[in-house]
Amino acid sequence: MGTPDSQAELPTIAMDALGEREPRGHVRLFGSTAFFRLWLTQVVSATGDWLGFLAIAALATRISDRPEAAVGLVMSARIVPGFFLGPAAGVFADRFDRKRLMVMCDVGRALVLASLPFVDTVPGLIVASLVMEVFTLLWAPAKEASVPHLVPSDHLTTANSLSLAAAYGTIPIAAGLFSLLAELSDTIGDFELLSVVRGTQEGLAFYFDAGTFLLSALMIWSLPLPRRRKADRGRGAKRVEFGAAWRELREGWQFVFLNPVVRAVNLGLATGLIGGGMLVPLGPVFADQVLGAGQSGFGVLIFALGLGVAGGVITISVFQRRVPKEWTFVVAVFVAGFSLGTAASMSALELAAGFVFVLGICAGCVYVLGFTMLHEHVEDELRGRIFSALYTLVRLCVLIAFAVGPFLSELLGELSENLFDDGHVGLFGVSIAVPGVRLTLWTAAAIIVVAGVIAAHSMLDAARKELVTGPPTVHRGGAPPDAAEREGIDG
Repeated sequence: MGTPDSQAELPTIAMDALGEREPRGHVRLFGSTAFFRLWLTQVVSATGDWLGFLAIAALATRISDRPEAAVGLVMSARIVPGFFLGPAAGVFADRFDRKRLMVMCDVGRALVLASLPFVDTVPGLIVASLVMEVFTLLWAPAKEASVPHLVPSDHLTTANSLSLAAAYGTIPIAAGLFSLLAELSDTIGDFELLSVVRGTQEGLAFYFDAGTFLLSALMIWSLPLPRRRKADRGRGAKRVEFGAAWRELREGWQFVFLNPVVRAVNLGLATGLIGGGMLVPLGPVFADQVLGAGQSGFGVLIFALGLGVAGGVITISVFQRRVPKEWTFVVAVFVAGFSLGTAASMSALELAAGFVFVLGICAGCVYVLGFTMLHEHVEDELRGRIFSALYTLVRLCVLIAFAVGPFLSELLGELSENLFDDGHVGLFGVSIAVPGVRLTLWTAAAIIVVAGVIAAHSMLDAARKELVTGPPTVHRGGAPPDAAEREGIDG
């Protein structure tokens, strides 16, 4: 039986959604009081994530004789587990109570962070990063699968925009906290107690980070999320059976490829990151060798990308009810590919930054619309596995962008030098430089455009099926529960 607070919350969500009374200011923006509380939890958790990221990188640099290699190994430990454990995390998110799973993950991350001030070796940091990433892999799909329970369906786009802002808008907050904790460590560094508990700059950051995850756990525990019914638990929902888990994992991945909308979203989101992600490792080379703008030019490109993403998120949130989500998503993927290709073709920083800005707008739209369509088109029983599959594909594409991009640029640069006169080709009497970095960015743009073609084909399949069978009825989980379901609301 839920607490009085939780049961009082559910009618509030329903009344806000149905418009039976004038909602309060934060409800008009966030859709419900419950999602506002979840968003605050995301802000706290994301701030802790970025703060821990900075502290771990700083600690790896300080304790190693080869700081670059140490940071690379530790950061790789945050990416690799996703390929092996990401899909399985979705099974956990669909099989177990999501609220308790998120609380356990936050408490687990807090314990790991509290132990990090006493880690003095790179292997120890790698193990800690692996454990942290496992908890994050379990937390993320459980959170995404819970969002439709807390907001009305017409507010999902705004909810996903706000989630994106919480995830990445907290980076400067975390950076400022890290600098503040460094100053605090220098000021009170003479206290004997601090030396006992390893109160260095990184140590204070780890303790503060652990506190953010404990606070996040408390906030999540207060959310009115539904539990699995007793009948479901009686069928073994609380037991991990390898055969059943494997069937559920296979069912989730089959749905990714068989459902045309889900297939289009996963393909568009993941491949879009290849293009945007390649700007990070290749941006400095492109800004220096092609644009002649040096490192400051790279900063301008990244600023234009970030500003564009923010603009795209705001724009799609404002016009969400006036545009068809599916086809706006497809158009945004196409324009993102063409924008990247055009930006790579420019030789002036101002023009390149302008097209990178357009790329950022499209990336923001693709992210928000993609997550919204997954929330709308996937049943609650499958939602955790679908989002874990998406996160796995995203990790793969980011790894491709970061790892393969520089090697491909070097290879194509050598081919260009060998095939063309001094790496230049003549077109209509104009000599055009084709260095490896430009060819690689063109390749990334072509991949995104091809993904847009496949996404468009998938959306056409979905439209044809809808004409034959009618609009799909999806159990989002956001509708007001009846009296029997209300028995399954936890805290």
